Amino acid sequence: MKGIGDLMKQAQEMQSKLADAQAEMARIEVVGESGAGMVKVTMNCRYGVTKVDIDPSLMTEDREILEDLLAAACNDATRRVEQTQTEKMSALTGGINLPFGNLGG
Repeated sequence: MKGIGDLMKQAQEMQSKLADAQAEMARIEVVGESGAGMVKVTMNCRYGVTKVDIDPSLMTEDREILEDLLAAACNDATRRVEQTQTEKMSALTGGINLPFGNLGG
């Protein structure tokens, strides 16, 4: 029975580490950009947008251009979140690729 006890302890430790990683993801922020940095979207690693920065010179542009740039910056931020999550999970699991999905919680 010692083997099962050890396995349960390892599972609890992994669960605790995963919970810590999820909390860390809420604190880590990435910045997605478009238009050579004229539009920036700050997003935490739980996919929450925390800030949008639009260069004032874009306020005279056509609405569709601004919408496209905003969408592109959001997409860039999402890719950066996914990359950060992959790096964090790799560090947590020692490089073993486990199917945790995203750490959005």
